[in-house]
Parts: sequence; C-alpha cells; structure tokens
Amino acid sequence: MTRIIAVLLGTTIAASALTAAEAQELNLYSSRHYDTDERLYSEFTDLTGITINRIEGNADELIARMEAEGENSPADVFLTVDTVRLARATDMGLLQPVDSDLLEQRIPSYLQDDDNHWFAFSQRSRILFYDRTDVENPPMSYQDLASPDYEGMVCIRSSSNVYTQNIAAALIAHLGQDAVQDWATAVVGNFARDPQGGDTDQLRGIASGECDIAMSNTYYYARALRRGDDQMSADDLANIGWVFPNQNDIGAHMNVSGGGVATHAPNRDNAIAFLEYLASEQAQEYFSAGNDEYPAVPGVGLAPSVATLGIFRPDTIDLADIADNVDAAVEVLNNAGWE
Repeated sequence: MTRIIAVLLGTTIAASALTAAEAQELNLYSSRHYDTDERLYSEFTDLTGITINRIEGNADELIARMEAEGENSPADVFLTVDTVRLARATDMGLLQPVDSDLLEQRIPSYLQDDDNHWFAFSQRSRILFYDRTDVENPPMSYQDLASPDYEGMVCIRSSSNVYTQNIAAALIAHLGQDAVQDWATAVVGNFARDPQGGDTDQLRGIASGECDIAMSNTYYYARALRRGDDQMSADDLANIGWVFPNQNDIGAHMNVSGGGVATHAPNRDNAIAFLEYLASEQAQEYFSAGNDEYPAVPGVGLAPSVATLGIFRPDTIDLADIADNVDAAVEVLNNAGWE
C-alpha cells in the first residue's frame, strides 16, 4: 500500500511517494466543531502536502449524506465525537476496514473497532461534579446518583443526548438492563430540574445554585479552567468539586472522538495517512492542549488544564459493547420517564 507519511513517537517515517494518478487532497466529513482543530489540519498539510477539504455538520446528517451519495461519495474520512455514530456508520457499510500496523500499535485495542473500521483518537471522561459548599458526601459512583440522599439535587442532560445514552449503555453492559432500569428510574426521581442544555449548562446549574450535583464530560470543566466562562466566575469554578466515579470497580466512563475511512474513499491512501497522523505524538498532544481532551495513545503528556483533574482509573470496556447496548439504553431511559 502506498503511504505518504507516518509520524510515530515524534519520528517521521517516510514511505513510498504518492502516485501521479492520486490527488494531493483529502475529503473530510467531520462532526467535530472545534476551532482548535485547525492546527491539526494545517499541520497535516504541512507534513504531507495534502489539502484537506472539509464538510462539517451533524453526525447523523453526514451519515445520511454518505449513504445517499453511495459509490459516488467524495468522503475519504468520517470523524465524529461518539461511539454510537461510528458503530452506526460501520453497520450501514459506510466505513471500510483499515490495515495499519501503526494504528494497531498506537491505539489500544479497546479503543478501536474489532474489525478496524474505526479508531478512537481522543477521550473525555464523563464524571460527577458537585457544589463543595453544599455537598459534604458527594456520590462516588454512577449508581450513587440513584440514592435518596440526593433527591432534588441532580442536573443532567436529556435522554436524547448521545452522552446520556452512552453512559446508560455502558452501565447495561456492566450491570444488566434490569439493574440499570431501576437506576434510571431512581435518578429521574432525584432531578433538580427537567433535563436541558449541554454539559456546560449542567456546570452552570451548580454555579447558579439550581442543582448541587451534575454529570459532565471533563473537557468542559477543564476548558473553563483554562480560558474562563462568561457565566461562571473563578470563585464559582473553585466551588465546584469533582469525582471520578467507580474507582473501586468498573472505572470512570470514557466518551471518545474517532474516525474511519469511508468505504468508497477516492483518496484511500491519503485517508489512512490522516488517521495515522491523528495517532502521532504531536497530534495526540494537541488533542489535550488544544481541546482539553485525554489522548487515546497511552503515555502522551496532558495539558495543565486536564492534568489538574488528577489521575484516575478509566473504564476500559470495549467500545463495541457500548454500541451494542444503545438501543437497550434508549428503552431504559424512556421507561424511566427520563425526558
């Protein structure tokens, strides 16, 4: 296979040159909407000479577009911010398996599809936050959110949100559907308000006093620490404590951002080179420094904003097991009256 460039452990490994018939471009369909990713794209172009043409949008819309385009789709790489959409694209035949020793070596097996249709490149831990001034004994596990001790205290996102579905699916994989049904029903009884807004809104709910406990991905809080938030003061942020749940058993749940090569990619070699670049040392460091995420590659240094949160035990469940339980999670959340 022709490869353009691979970057491993900070060392550039040159491969055979691009054939004259192949274009020096890459068509990227991405649901990542972070301005900081501009550096990733420009650095890849600087290293390879490959121009990235981006189509950005909602992940479901991009999947529908790829399906409608069929064999004529210009998509080379599909990037998204959750396991569910990666699995859905795979099940719909929109991603092809990738044979890459570099990706196999760099990305842990539990952070990639069993058949190599997609790979995770960054992670966010979905953890519990609380008001230090009001909560003396914060929940130490996801299961604890169901405790009657926290009645009327919990802010959380809606059941239609993929992060909510993912955590419920992960718990089903670990605990079984019946147990998670009981859990979800009890958590609904502890809501401080109807589910609403994004993760930052849950943190702002703590700052405003509307709730005392919230669930959010780590990078929203780390980002607020790094650059501030127009609705939360430095004192507000200092009053928010956090818990990495389930450190004595399953570990803290991880959401991922990842991607794969489109089935009909016209620039397949370029697409594989791009995925390999995302696994490189410099790209992995930038996922943390630029967007306050955890790298997927073990041993890569963390940005100060991320390191502030501390060391923790992550849940290393196979992401495919989460994807397999999403339908059951939706059923559980609906049955619980989780709006």
